[in-house]
This record gives sequence, C-alpha cells and structure tokens, in this order.
Amino acid sequence: MDRWVGKVAVVTGTSSGIGAAIAKDLAKAGMVVVGLARRVERTEALKEELPESARDRLHAVKCDVSKEEEILKSFKWVEEKFGGVDVMINNAGIGRQTDLLDVGNTEMLREVLDTNVMGLVLCSREAYQSMKKRSVDGHIIHINSVAGHKVINFPKMNIYTGSKYAVTAITETMMNELRNAGMKIKVTSISPGAVKTEIIPEAMRNAKFPMLEAEDISEAVLYSLGTPPRVQIQELTIRPVGETF
Repeated sequence: MDRWVGKVAVVTGTSSGIGAAIAKDLAKAGMVVVGLARRVERTEALKEELPESARDRLHAVKCDVSKEEEILKSFKWVEEKFGGVDVMINNAGIGRQTDLLDVGNTEMLREVLDTNVMGLVLCSREAYQSMKKRSVDGHIIHINSVAGHKVINFPKMNIYTGSKYAVTAITETMMNELRNAGMKIKVTSISPGAVKTEIIPEAMRNAKFPMLEAEDISEAVLYSLGTPPRVQIQELTIRPVGETF
C-alpha cells in the first residue's frame, strides 16, 4: 500500500457495513479518503473509530449515487479540494424486499438499478476522467456479489441479482475500454457471499447462517490495491466457510 500513501480514494456507501470498513482501513493505510453517503453524519462519526493520526484523512460528503447531479457535484468538490481521484471504490448498493413480478414495485426496482448499476458506472466515469486528465495509473474497484455470477433461489432477490450480473459484465467492459485507450488503470470486481451488514434481512443476520464480516471484504480491497503495477485482480470471490449458495 506504500504507493497509495497520500493519494485520494473515493468510497461510496460509507455510512455502514463494508463501505465504512473500507473507508477506515484506507485512512489508516495513509490514504486521503472521501466517503460518499446519503447518511453523511454516520460517515463523520467514523472518525471517532480511527486513530487520532488518521482522523483528518477521512472526509464525509453527502451524496446519493442514484442521482447524477449529486455525483457530479461530489467529484467537482474532490477535484477542487484534493486535485482529483486516484482510487475509486464502488461499494454503494441496495436491495429491496419484493418479488420481481409483484404489482406496484416499479419504483423499488428502479431504485436498485439506479444505485447498483448506474451509480457505479457514473462514479467510475468521473473517477476515470480525473485519472486520465492527470495521467494517473489508478484503480477502480467494484464491490460485486456472488449473486453476480449465479442466480440464487432466495426469496425477494428480484432485480438485485440482475444488477450484480451487470456489474460483472461492466467490469470486463471497463477493462476492455481501458486497454483499448492504452491506459494502465486497473479494474477489480470483488464478489462476497453473505456479509453481516444492514442489507441482509434481520432474520437472516440473527440466524445461525454462515456470514462474512465487513472487515473481510475491506482486507480484500487492501490486497487488490497492494498488488504490483503489473498485476490486475479481475475477479476475487470471497465466501464464508459453510455457505451453501
């Protein structure tokens, strides 16, 4: 991680769970971290969980990644304050409790796609433009899911699985575009199994069901970022021991 000390990482969805763990670990590793979240006060509160020496490196910005105008405003702020983005961590993701074929669920389905797919693409686009402008060999990391590689027969998954399949395809598409553009920016998809976070239904969190901790995924992000410039981790799948998906 030495090459990233003092560099700028934008992390989406930092109010809880995986995003919060990533934001804290990157700040502790010496990076300047901009945490984008709708519940910005919860990102601000993460500073209290950091060593005093790292607290000033974490910056909270209110941003709903399902809204393009908020994304553009946030990245403009990052450019004006820090010069640009070196690492982009697309973590923000939501799920909604409905069946795909239920009546009256259009708004919920669109909300999932706007956050999990369009938010990821638009944040990646803005990060890429920043890296390109400054000739930075940066890194874009998508927090995907095992549901992006296999359709799981689990109630109320609805369009969530489709949104994560899209992330799998988008990862490879970005790799192709970056290679064709002659850029050495890395793209990585990290696909966890069940992680004990707010996105998991409470009944499942309370059951004796194998689950990962948010810190397990953050460690995978640090590993991917820490690889030599010649190494690109395209896909990293992480499952808890005993998971049956």
